[in-house]
Amino acid sequence: MFSNYLKIAWRNLVNNKIYSAINILGLATGMAVALLIALWVYQECTYDRFLPDHERLYQVKRNYNSNGDILTFSTTSLKLADALRNTIPEIEYLAETDWMGPHGLKVGDRKLYLPGAMAGGDFLKIFGFPLLEGTAAGVLREPFSIVLTQTAARALFGNENAVGKIVRIDNLHDLKVTGILKDLPAGSTFQFKYLVPFSYYEQTRDWVKNARNGSFSWNSFQQFVKLKAGVSYAQVARKIKGIEKSEDNLHAQNSDVILQRFDRLHLHNNYKNGEESGGFIEYIRIFSVVGVLVLLIACINFINLTTARSAKRGREVGIRKAIGSQRRSLVLQFLTESFLFAGIAFVLAIIMVQLALPAFNSLTGSAIAIPFFNTVFWGLMLGAMLLIGCMAGARPAFYLSSFHPVKTLKGAAQSGRSAAFSRKVLVVVQFSCSVALIICTLVVYRQVQHAKDRPAGYAINRLMVTNTNKDLYNNYTALKDELLQSGLVTSVTSASSPATWIEWHSNIDQWPGKYPDETVEMGIIKTRADYFRTMGMQLLSGRDFTGNYKTDSLDVIFNEAAVKRLRLKDPVNQVITWDESQYRVIGVVKDALMASPFTGADPTMFVAGAVPDNFVMYRLSPAVQPHTAVEKLSKIFGRYSPAFPYTYDFADVQYSGKFRQELLMGRLSGILAVLAILISCLGLFGLAAFVAEQRTKEIGVRKVLGASVAQVWVLLSKDFLWLVLISCCVATPAALYFLQHWLQQYEYRIALGPDVFIVAALLALSITLITVSFQSVKAALADPVKSLRAE
Repeated sequence: MFSNYLKIAWRNLVNNKIYSAINILGLATGMAVALLIALWVYQECTYDRFLPDHERLYQVKRNYNSNGDILTFSTTSLKLADALRNTIPEIEYLAETDWMGPHGLKVGDRKLYLPGAMAGGDFLKIFGFPLLEGTAAGVLREPFSIVLTQTAARALFGNENAVGKIVRIDNLHDLKVTGILKDLPAGSTFQFKYLVPFSYYEQTRDWVKNARNGSFSWNSFQQFVKLKAGVSYAQVARKIKGIEKSEDNLHAQNSDVILQRFDRLHLHNNYKNGEESGGFIEYIRIFSVVGVLVLLIACINFINLTTARSAKRGREVGIRKAIGSQRRSLVLQFLTESFLFAGIAFVLAIIMVQLALPAFNSLTGSAIAIPFFNTVFWGLMLGAMLLIGCMAGARPAFYLSSFHPVKTLKGAAQSGRSAAFSRKVLVVVQFSCSVALIICTLVVYRQVQHAKDRPAGYAINRLMVTNTNKDLYNNYTALKDELLQSGLVTSVTSASSPATWIEWHSNIDQWPGKYPDETVEMGIIKTRADYFRTMGMQLLSGRDFTGNYKTDSLDVIFNEAAVKRLRLKDPVNQVITWDESQYRVIGVVKDALMASPFTGADPTMFVAGAVPDNFVMYRLSPAVQPHTAVEKLSKIFGRYSPAFPYTYDFADVQYSGKFRQELLMGRLSGILAVLAILISCLGLFGLAAFVAEQRTKEIGVRKVLGASVAQVWVLLSKDFLWLVLISCCVATPAALYFLQHWLQQYEYRIALGPDVFIVAALLALSITLITVSFQSVKAALADPVKSLRAE
């Protein structure tokens, strides 16, 4: 029986090639979109879930009460690490780390600049990253040792066994390779290429060593813990909350210690009032819904086209019923046909996804692949395919099988008002989704452009940034002189933060007009001579640093936001207290957007540094081509830092990275909007063809009576235009509600006006008109003699 159903379904597919192609292509596109989004969502939602006991792993954070605003920080102190380790028995392991930045590694003539971590001895016991050589308890025991990943070991030693060999780090110390880590998967928050014991960090840097016996306010490190089996976070939360309050200072009294589960860091990275408040998870939810909507649009196409052609199948149903077929058999027959369409569409969808994956991975920064050899995946796909087949085919199956045999055999198929009305409702639903996606795409694009067009407060074009090292520290003056003499750059400086970020925040202790118990935390940037000139920042009042550290050591410069936050009416020559020393304000600079382009500038204080710190920044000469400059700059930097490869970033590229999530949302929503419109238009094309075919004789009569091509075109097109216009009215308030909520997260945002909704509606109507016009004009130009010949 089933083989007979399948044979009939195949014959129907072959005999109606155009409608079958439209149905399969629309359904396949919807399936491909849904599968691609599902694979991406699965990858993002399973970040760090591969770690053993991932539900017991946490990052230590602090909630800081700043005048009633609860600010959440990941920076912690070594004093806190010792306090947690010694007083909280529910913690099984604790490891301190640095911020996992890049360091120079050298073996012979091989020089690499790779991201790595200075990690406490229990780090691998906490996270359980698989070691190919060595043990978690032993590889980080010796201070002057290093654990390499497979890729790093191969890059430094080729195919030789790296264990026991020596790697020179930062051209300062030799480290012995004690272990080899398996490369970290793409779904890991950590992406380091090597681990160095935290004890090395303490022994080679005095400030880190001193921090161990310092204050709770010396927050410069990260901490991760693993709770004992059977211990919940609720059990330790009350114990750790006020652990810093044992220290008698304002910072400690205002701090509460909290933990965040490590496998939630990737998606739940925003905090508000000390609680998780979303993050990248919001985008995951949005595109999950959109993926389902696109699939729904494809299923609606199938339903509409199948029910629209009911008249063609009416006599078939009537004959089958007349010779004894039961309704159940007819339902099974039409469902088999639906499953066949869904199966072919699914195969086509797999091919589409495989072809689209390289571009999609490039767009999202993912490493998604179809798990062809995963039986669970194929089980889920088979279930999804059957569900889609049922969802798309159930209504047509029950609708077609309900025809009365006598009426259908007389030619009166039941495709009347109720069927037409339901098709119109479904068209409105699918175009409402499509129009809403168009509106969202336009608004996201405008919001990103609004922020991009915002004055940054400094000149980011042709500004380059290079991470410094000990060799550059020692040769900074000579390097700066040669760079300027080369003519490649117009100015050079160094600072503790790059051009597009603020690495360090700290509390100001005292200032004129301070309220009792008031706290103000602001960005701190240590600078050298020519900093504001190199950055292109405008000095509004006062003067710049002299460039002589002895002269400038107790002078500071504020930005406008800092002056406003401290309520200083005449800031120049005012005295403040910071880090137990008094400083004099000598100038005010214009605000620069170094943090987020969607919020106001961070209050920032610039201080004179004794030595170059962290980053060298230099501005290319206007006449120099960047690719030519890089080649020559590499040679200059190589002379003063021969043990390190020359690395650099362009500030404008770093600044563009601040729009990553918004650009991703805009591009994805744009692509999905195009696909949704494409699927909807496939359905309209099929429906228009059906309507034109159904009204062939009517059109012939009208033309014989003098109707023009334009009048026939209007006759066939107006109903579809009305449906799309209704869809625009439905989509507008829904999109408005969602977009107003989305825009609220940005301090600097666009205002939603009627223009974007009008543009979206006109675009949808234009696309509909083009789609329908092909069939309408074709029908209008047909010879009426042929259509009326049989009458």
